[in-house]
Amino acid sequence: MADELMPKSDEFGLAKADQSKALITNHNSSSFGKQLLGFWVTFKTMFKKVNTVQYPEVKEPTAERFHGRHQLNRHPDGLEKCIGCELCAWACPADAIYVEGADNKEGEQFSPGERYGKVYQINYLRCIFCGLCIEACPTRALTMTNEYELADDTRAKLIFEKDDLLGPLRAGMVPPPHPMYPNTDDGNYYRGEVTESHPSQGIAKND
Repeated sequence: MADELMPKSDEFGLAKADQSKALITNHNSSSFGKQLLGFWVTFKTMFKKVNTVQYPEVKEPTAERFHGRHQLNRHPDGLEKCIGCELCAWACPADAIYVEGADNKEGEQFSPGERYGKVYQINYLRCIFCGLCIEACPTRALTMTNEYELADDTRAKLIFEKDDLLGPLRAGMVPPPHPMYPNTDDGNYYRGEVTESHPSQGIAKND
């Protein structure tokens, strides 16, 4: 009866644990050669030229796909691409994004279709710039710019609101809310068929 209560040597990984305690006895030449190879990589790096940049006076250009500050994009007529679906917030592993959607009103739309992002916040104290949010966005409303200078003197300033993230109104765009382009639906917008604003949508920005 006592023997049945004692665990066997192979159970619970006990045998592997005993093997891990064994002394390392492999001191042959091949093992020593691998160690020298590792030291050689460190040794030759010591003689490489150090790339010192006098920041912030000198700023080197970032890579094309650099993950910097986010931007909420617009359609060519000025309507916002964000539809308030909250998929970016669900995809964020750091819980740094908060989105609150709302319904568009007939003739006074912020985005094509039924919904738009009424509240949009990104907490850059939490953001890890992984880019999963832009991969989840179905309308390409959220992208990442090359801007990386986000330091500030208070924590509150690092919580960006929708107005901080929205892209600028460019020439030819009409500030929302306004009607959609005549005789179109949200599908025309998503397929890129709306390339400019229409006079019936309002007064377009000149510069």
